[in-house]
Amino acid sequence: MPVALVILLLDISLIYHAARTGRLQPWAFIILMVPLIGALAYIVVELIPEWWGGPGAAQARKRVANRLDPEKRYRELSDRLATSDTIANRAALAAECQNVGRFEEAESHYDRVLGLPQGDDPAYALAKAQAQFARKQPAEALATLDALRERWPDFESAEGHLLYARSLAEIGRLDEALAEYQAVTQYFQGAEARVRYGLLLQLVGRTGEARMVFNELLIQMRRAPKYLRDAQAEWLSIAEKQLSA
Repeated sequence: MPVALVILLLDISLIYHAARTGRLQPWAFIILMVPLIGALAYIVVELIPEWWGGPGAAQARKRVANRLDPEKRYRELSDRLATSDTIANRAALAAECQNVGRFEEAESHYDRVLGLPQGDDPAYALAKAQAQFARKQPAEALATLDALRERWPDFESAEGHLLYARSLAEIGRLDEALAEYQAVTQYFQGAEARVRYGLLLQLVGRTGEARMVFNELLIQMRRAPKYLRDAQAEWLSIAEKQLSA
């Protein structure tokens, strides 16, 4: 039997399997456009993990699928919202918009949610500010965070506090940003807040203080468990580079 015919039959079989198991998109396109390689990818990503089972295999399959079709989840949530316009569905779509870089749409969804009687929640206001900052509108993010603090004075969020400091820095209010960074570093979990604080200290010429921040962070993290150091590797690398510069 000619090799081309074998590949064709394999492709047809896998497309049929994908259709039967709800995986037609994007696999049909991939298998047809890249003969043999597409089929092998389907076997590795979908069939082998299915045969092996287990949560690790499922997570690996999800990661690869997201790379192949990053907006699949976005389309699913859009369809769900079109069918049932609830706060939960709109908030889920807004969060996915953030994941795929649709920040303006995310902000629009959060505005809609916040305008509803049962959507008046500080978590949605914070998410809106994050979308505004992500689309390079720090002044708008700052205004949203100020309104959040006025509306919900007891709400506490380390992520929100860090975003507030970053927004101040982005619009040039550096002294205020330094004060907020110093405050948030006292309780923020992880290295990001301290590294950003050190970088801003360097920017304003307070090099000695910046080096102290970086050095104290690295000393502390050397005593931390390996899994914590691995989780903060990106920020620790920045601190090390700043000290070696």
